[in-house]
Amino acid sequence: MARPSIRSVAAQMFVLQVVIVLLLVVAAVTTLLLKARADRFQSARDRSLAGAEAFAHGPGLADVLGGPDPTAVLQPLTEAARKEGGLSFITVMNPDGTRYTNPDPSLIGRPFRGTLGPALKGGRTVETVEATQGERVQAIVPVKDARGAAVGLVAAGIQVSQVSSTVNRQLPVLVGAGAVALAVATGGTALVSRRLRRQTHGLGTAEMTRMYEHHDAVLHAVREGVVIVDGDGKVLLANDEARRLLGLPEDVDGRHVSGLGLAPRTADLLASRRVVTDEVVPVEDRLLAVNTRRTDRRGGPPGSVATLRDTTELRALAGKAEVARSRLALLYEASVAVGTTLDVERTAAELTQVATREFADYASVDLAEPVLRGEEPPVLTSGTEPAELYRVALSGARDDHPLYRAGGPVRFAAPSPAAVGFVSGRPVLVADLETESSWRTQGAEQNRAVLDHGLRSLITVPLAARGVMLGITTFWRTRDSEPFEEDDLSLAEELAARAAVCIDNARRFTREHAMVVTLQHSLLPRELPEQNALDADHRYLPSPAGVGGDWLDVIPLPGARVALVVGDVVGHGLHAAATMGRLRTAVQNFSSLDLPPDELLSHLDELVARIDQEAASADDASPVAGATCLYAVYDPSTATCSMARAGHPPPAIVLPDGTVEFPELAAGPPLGVGGLPFEAKKLHLPEGTGLVLYTDGLVEDRDREPGAGLGTLTAVLSRPGRTPREVCDAMLEALPPADDRRDDIVLLAARTRVLPPDRIAAWDLPSDPAAVAQARADVTRQLTAWGLDEAVFTTELILSELVTNAIRYGTEPIRLRLLLDRSLICEVSDGSSTSPHLRYAADEDEGGRGLFLIAQLADRWGTRYTARGKVIWAEQALPM
Repeated sequence: MARPSIRSVAAQMFVLQVVIVLLLVVAAVTTLLLKARADRFQSARDRSLAGAEAFAHGPGLADVLGGPDPTAVLQPLTEAARKEGGLSFITVMNPDGTRYTNPDPSLIGRPFRGTLGPALKGGRTVETVEATQGERVQAIVPVKDARGAAVGLVAAGIQVSQVSSTVNRQLPVLVGAGAVALAVATGGTALVSRRLRRQTHGLGTAEMTRMYEHHDAVLHAVREGVVIVDGDGKVLLANDEARRLLGLPEDVDGRHVSGLGLAPRTADLLASRRVVTDEVVPVEDRLLAVNTRRTDRRGGPPGSVATLRDTTELRALAGKAEVARSRLALLYEASVAVGTTLDVERTAAELTQVATREFADYASVDLAEPVLRGEEPPVLTSGTEPAELYRVALSGARDDHPLYRAGGPVRFAAPSPAAVGFVSGRPVLVADLETESSWRTQGAEQNRAVLDHGLRSLITVPLAARGVMLGITTFWRTRDSEPFEEDDLSLAEELAARAAVCIDNARRFTREHAMVVTLQHSLLPRELPEQNALDADHRYLPSPAGVGGDWLDVIPLPGARVALVVGDVVGHGLHAAATMGRLRTAVQNFSSLDLPPDELLSHLDELVARIDQEAASADDASPVAGATCLYAVYDPSTATCSMARAGHPPPAIVLPDGTVEFPELAAGPPLGVGGLPFEAKKLHLPEGTGLVLYTDGLVEDRDREPGAGLGTLTAVLSRPGRTPREVCDAMLEALPPADDRRDDIVLLAARTRVLPPDRIAAWDLPSDPAAVAQARADVTRQLTAWGLDEAVFTTELILSELVTNAIRYGTEPIRLRLLLDRSLICEVSDGSSTSPHLRYAADEDEGGRGLFLIAQLADRWGTRYTARGKVIWAEQALPM
């Protein structure tokens, strides 16, 4: 706000008040100084006279003056009296004025300056004299003897400047009072100035004149009516627009509101001084928005001011804007609520639910059946062909409607709106079902039921996305709602377009999900291979979020052994399934080398690292590192199980009595991480022991407490006597609902068997070629005991070659073992780590044909390395 000018009333009042205060302060200070001077002189006289009188009347003073040395006696006394009385001097002198005492000893014996006559005559003298230190007041009194004669004089004096005055105490008070008066004057002036500025808005007389001229011009030029009414209800001012809107006469100023011919509501609103905001008042054919405010809210005169605005056209525009706003809100809600999942039926249901909240009373979605399978529907080119669809979703205000229910096929005959919309791809509006007949193709009974239910209009919009016609959606309104209009078509098309994209996304996901599931199922074992080492069963549950990379395998190994494998690839989708297939194939290939579990995982780790390097060089953003695997080998001949894991959950071992244990098996790093070795552990498993392998999806879930999954698994496995199939079924029943799972689940349950001792025969052989004959004889007797006479000849040839090679090229200990399982297994072990290789022998070679002979006679043969050497084995099918 601008500072007031010196010409303003407030500034002039302030200057006058300051001058008055200053004059009063100066007068008061002058008076105080004059009075203070008089008071100081009077005080000096009184103190000087009192000091002189008191010393002159001291006892024995006259006698001292008559003594031989008055100075010696009186000088100390006068100095003590002077200091005690606060005087400048006390001087004792003879009648001639010669000093006996003085504060300045150098002046003793000199004449005193002053009027001595009155004192010598018995009177006293009080006078003011000029001294070197300024004005001084001195009093002279006589010293009388017993006869009353003046024998001496006493003078006492004081510098006027040494006398304190009340002016030193009163002057700060006076100055403070002046400052307070100035502050009060300044505050009063500020208040007056503020009030004046508020009333005049800081304007001068000329500015106020110009302002009122401009105000009057603007007031009558604006397109908004202004009416000012005083406290008595009389019109003080009405501008031209107010006169036009209210139809006021020309002489309206000064007249009472009630006498202007206005409607009672309008007159009461103008005269009531009631505060209203945008209250709509009808005046003839207009709708006026009235705002009224009181004029006395800030100390002004009583009354009110009202503004009038013609909103007739704005109301119509506001209605259209409200419709547009509601449609935008519906579209926004649809964009949020439709397509929350990648499920076709769920997305269609979300569309019908959104549409029936504000847009339609009933809504349905009909899709071509191939869409539900993720396929593209065939294209219909003829407008006369019926549209055979599948009703996926239906929502409405009531359940007793005559419309086709959701969950079944629907056939729309041409030229019904549904058939026309699906074939042509254009929306169809039927504004009045009673007068139009194009929709009456579903039979007379169905048509009558639709009308009797109160349905009055419909809109059918095709659901098309990315050039694929997916189906149609139909919106219905009953007689309780306004019929559909042409403007509703655009909203219906926008809703359908957004929903169609979501449905097509769900269709594509369904197709890709089916492809991934098919791929994964093709990569997983369809059936577990036949073997006698253990009973086994398995379960695989894909995640609702997408197929992952979990896998399992049961791999028969030489020597009646079997390998159990469970693995997990990070992620979901096609890449995870393909990677799982590669790892499963790699494990099968590595297992054919008959490697120990820890060595097999080491080779698998190197393979994953190599795959990741190739992916990195090809800018593939889907690495394999992080995959986990558990590999276990069970030998029924010794009832032992050797296992190792790469970041995978440990297996569960269920003893025959129901005790559940999780062996302390070194976790090892996940595959592809590298840097650390894998460690295998061998366990003895009694016959009938359960061995359960699983992926982390079975026991880990973000919605469950840590350890809850293992607790559930332990509780299920602790019941003894269950078969592997029963274990799998019981564990799946204990899992949370499928919709709550976020990962695949693989479960492999097995129960061990032990190869009976009577089906195992073993002999230790010396490193002597003569031992071959004895070995053949021992094997012949054993085969005869097993009833395998037909296999004697072939077995003798095979073991002769194996034992001969072990004696010739191997080292002790040499051991021969026969196993009778699903096949006849012949094993020869020695302490050497060298392995024979199959090759074609040349015509001139004397050896090299033994392994070739074994390969021809045996179904399979191979070499297995052990910690103490190697085992060469050969399998023969049992005779029928």
